[in-house]
Amino acid sequence: MRIRSLTARVLILATLWSALALVTIAVAISALYRQGVERGFNNLLRAQLYNVVNSVSIGDSDSLTGSPALGDLRFSQPATGWYWLVEPLGNYATAPLASASLGVANLAVPDVEATPFDQNYERYYEMTDDVANHIRVAETEVVLDDQGRAARFRVSGNLQVVEDEIAFFTSRLYAALAVVGIGGLIVNGLAILYGLKPLDRARRALERIRRGEAERIEGDFPSEVQPLANEINALIDSNRRIVERARMQVGNLAHSLKTPIAVLLNEARTLEKNQAEVIATQAEAMQAQVSSYLNRARIAAQRDSVLARTEAQPVMERLARVMRKLNADILFELDVAPDLTFAMEQQDVEEVVGNLLENASRFARTKVVTKAVMTARDDEPTDGRRGWIEVVVEDDGPGLAPDQIGEALKRGRRLDESKPGTGLGLSIVKEISGEYQGSFGLSRAGIGGLRAQLILPAVTKDTA
Repeated sequence: MRIRSLTARVLILATLWSALALVTIAVAISALYRQGVERGFNNLLRAQLYNVVNSVSIGDSDSLTGSPALGDLRFSQPATGWYWLVEPLGNYATAPLASASLGVANLAVPDVEATPFDQNYERYYEMTDDVANHIRVAETEVVLDDQGRAARFRVSGNLQVVEDEIAFFTSRLYAALAVVGIGGLIVNGLAILYGLKPLDRARRALERIRRGEAERIEGDFPSEVQPLANEINALIDSNRRIVERARMQVGNLAHSLKTPIAVLLNEARTLEKNQAEVIATQAEAMQAQVSSYLNRARIAAQRDSVLARTEAQPVMERLARVMRKLNADILFELDVAPDLTFAMEQQDVEEVVGNLLENASRFARTKVVTKAVMTARDDEPTDGRRGWIEVVVEDDGPGLAPDQIGEALKRGRRLDESKPGTGLGLSIVKEISGEYQGSFGLSRAGIGGLRAQLILPAVTKDTA
């Protein structure tokens, strides 16, 4: 599974590396400590061995004599695994000497070929005594007098002492490394969170831009993040210039076409009635078509701009207020949910909602009802994270039959020739909503007339 969080990635990698490093360190230190303890144990046995050698000699009765004082009570306690033993070699026959801890027991002698003596004529080997103690034995052979009589000297120690010492050290070592590892992870986590804080500040700055609270990313960022902030600011500036250039071109084109169309309309008045009506109608249609396509070009230029936003409440209240003045005999009801913001330019919101209100006012008998609320879409066309606003305009007029609805949405079609207009209003609403990836539909209203439903993009806190 791909990990999307940078913090999680770094923490996981740091944890794995720390665990591997600490385990390696623990194994290495344990091995080195074991070698040191075993070397010290061997040195202790060697020192005790030569203490015994220096304490034993051949007495007047040609027997082995001596009382080694090793300073360790374990040599005087039975079955401890700590023993010393002196045995005559060759034709020299006498009783061996042994520590009280060995008693009447004996220690087996390994074959010299299997365990040879070193250059100091010493050898070390391990074995198990009669009471199951795992012991290590240090051995040497020494000539005791000028007659060549020799003896084998052996001193043993219980290896459990070594294992206990190593276990004690290892447990403390693992505990210390665990504390270091956990502390290191906590410090790494805090360092990562602190190090990524500038990215969080950059994210909040982008949120402010999307909500319309700022126009640029402001703030002092580290050298690794500042280039990203600069590039985003450059992108926003470029986007703004594109929108402004598109608006300027739209205005220039509209201005350049305004005069020729006005001339055509004026000239139409000097012609005969039938000809004048045809020319005026076509000029008005041409004027509406030019306006429509210029709007589409402008919308395409700024549709994805993060700066396009319009608060719903004031715009829709202003439109309703204008319609009330123009249609004093019709009741205009308006219900707009609080804190709604369109992700659209204000003039586009006014265009689509104004067209619907104007169309409803032509056919309403007594009332037009307008509502705006947040909604969700099943046919989400983008990434599923965008918010949507549903705008519904209903009138209590005659409405449209199902087969008439499709005709009403065609450009230039007027189902009622007795009403003024060019027949472009609903088609313009459909085109603008489509340019913003929204939707538009007509159906029967609950109050008897036509119901127009708009789905338009919204700015939300979750998507800002």
